[in-house]
Amino acid sequence: MLTPVLEKVLILQDRDARKRGLEAQLKAVPGDIGQVEQRIAAEKAAIEAAKAEWNSLETKKKLLETEIGSAEAKLAKYKTQQSQVRKNDEYQALGHEIATTEGAISALEGSELEIMYAIDEAKKKFTAAEAELKANIAGHQSRIATLRERETSLRSELEAATGDFEAARAALDESARRVYDRLAARALPVCVPIRGGKCGGCHLKVSSEVESAARGKSVEGQLAACDQCGRLVYWES
Repeated sequence: MLTPVLEKVLILQDRDARKRGLEAQLKAVPGDIGQVEQRIAAEKAAIEAAKAEWNSLETKKKLLETEIGSAEAKLAKYKTQQSQVRKNDEYQALGHEIATTEGAISALEGSELEIMYAIDEAKKKFTAAEAELKANIAGHQSRIATLRERETSLRSELEAATGDFEAARAALDESARRVYDRLAARALPVCVPIRGGKCGGCHLKVSSEVESAARGKSVEGQLAACDQCGRLVYWES
């Protein structure tokens, strides 16, 4: 049977564990939110990348249109000059320039058609990606809202758990409280049962003296501690 002081220690330990668990959960929330925000940033970057690809193709198309316009103006100039020359060699030279320019225009128009096709594909890709990514972002934002609600709830729970912990701690006498605080500063659990002659914390065999004290055969109110790890122990019948 547990002594009154051990019962109080176990109650305190239980409330301490709950408080620490809530603290750990609350501490993790900002990191969880940060991870979701990183996913949102990645989704937005993907949308911008698809848009940039489309815009880049549009820019190339405009440059080609400018080049074609310039080449067509040059072609018109050559044709006008050819109609005005009288010498055969000048006429042939201009004819060569005209043929060369027409070939250049044809090549540019071919490139323009390729760019226009690529623009159509990029536009389709962007539109599809934008719809999907916006849906993903909406999901991420909903997750953040849930996490913030959880954060508020955890703060409320932690406040109540801290009050319970302090009440349980105040119920211990000063000597037992000092022992608990010293052990709890290392790690929980502070108080564990003896099972099969072994400490429930470090799982090493306890001495007969410790086992006897845990069975309540020592001075009343004395707390039994494991010879190896120093945790408080009690006999589990």
